[in-house]
Amino acid sequence: MTDSRNADASRLAAASLEQGDPTGWFERLYVAAADGAAVVPWDAAEPNPLLVDWIERHERENGGMRAVVVGCGLGRDAEHLAGLGFDTTGFDVSETAIRTARERFPSSTVKYTVADLLDPPAAWNGAFDLVVESITVQSMPVSVRAVATANVARMVAPGGELLVIAGIREEGEEVDGPPWPLTRAEIDAFAGGDLRSTRVEQVSPAGKPDFTRWRAVFQRG
Repeated sequence: MTDSRNADASRLAAASLEQGDPTGWFERLYVAAADGAAVVPWDAAEPNPLLVDWIERHERENGGMRAVVVGCGLGRDAEHLAGLGFDTTGFDVSETAIRTARERFPSSTVKYTVADLLDPPAAWNGAFDLVVESITVQSMPVSVRAVATANVARMVAPGGELLVIAGIREEGEEVDGPPWPLTRAEIDAFAGGDLRSTRVEQVSPAGKPDFTRWRAVFQRG
């Protein structure tokens, strides 16, 4: 995080990590933003275009499919899935983010929930037909990445899919995060057991050729 829009997140993350707290800075950032004292850099007006593009071309059943958005923040991606007919859960470690999402979308069908990716509800294991993980794992330090990755993967139901969108980091590249974009090995780490990788690509949203990201899909057999 280097530009001015990321400055608040970088400052608060550094202070949180110095205290040995890998996720506490999210709540501090959302609280400061609610008070007008900070900017949430990922607070976009539209859902992630790499999610929108993928879901538009993706075959799916009409209604009844369960989806979860990991680290849903202020709800744009969760609302998009709900609008397409998914029975959608959005969770975030930040109570303020969840409260703000509910306030922004008062008529929403999304089940907004406060939960920690490092210790999610056991009832979510194998519970979702579509799991969307967009830039949340990369916002956590390497020390907890394996736990976060495994917990994301566990949520995928039999026959379900996991969509991962993340920044790209080369193997061995040192990054002064957060964020700490993912290497190919860290993308591949979402697979395991009967959750297999079906597609891994480096792709840019339309009109943003310099904004390349990983977009990876995994399916549970």
